Amino acid sequence: MTVGLVEPQARVDVSKMPRHVAIIMDGNGRWAAERGLPRAEGHRAGVEALRRTLRSVGDLRIPYLTIYSFSSENWSRPESEVSELMALLRRFIRNDLAEIHSNNVRIRIIGSRNGLDPQILSLLREAEELTQDNDGQTLVVAFNYGARNEIITAIQGLAARVASGQVKPADIDERLVSDALDTAGIPEPDLLIRTGGEQRLSNFLLWQCAYTEFVFLPLHWPDFDRAALIGAICEYQARERRFGSLAARSNE
Repeated sequence: MTVGLVEPQARVDVSKMPRHVAIIMDGNGRWAAERGLPRAEGHRAGVEALRRTLRSVGDLRIPYLTIYSFSSENWSRPESEVSELMALLRRFIRNDLAEIHSNNVRIRIIGSRNGLDPQILSLLREAEELTQDNDGQTLVVAFNYGARNEIITAIQGLAARVASGQVKPADIDERLVSDALDTAGIPEPDLLIRTGGEQRLSNFLLWQCAYTEFVFLPLHWPDFDRAALIGAICEYQARERRFGSLAARSNE
């Protein structure tokens, strides 16, 4: 795992592009604090960074992008900040959904919907239903998401199937668990990028990232741009993915 910024003039190898990129968009509040601004301004700048990233991912023809938009733990933040984040979500869907749809992008929402505000639920359903037939890229939005809760819910579902006789305990394997998760049908991330300088997953895609390559960047999310994305992809392409096996030697 390399922490740092790859030279922005680095060029990607289009033959080795990741199929699925996941991003933990961290550092909005610190970005604002460093500029003497309210945290809300950092979140607004973060939305602009997301817009840039969506366009760059589209230009690079990366089939899947997953963003960690709001974790199940984020509800513990001050009420005023949560309200601002929900307002930004509403504005983003209202202002950007048409463009996302016109670009043939399908939106999938993962995370718990229990207890969500009816207006937010309605917007999430609208985004999914409007884009459900799009067959270009897929934008996966992790909202009210926590990986441990996702895994627990999957286990409960499998346990119910065992209890009803649909599945034998011995038949439970990686495929069945993967199919019981929110991300069923979505390939596991090849590359996970986290901004903000932190080096942890923060309860994000714990099952799915078993063999994902991690790139941790010191810049805050509002400063993330096309050059940073390309740099992270170049770092990913420079690595040798072994998936638990020995790498093949060049002289063998």
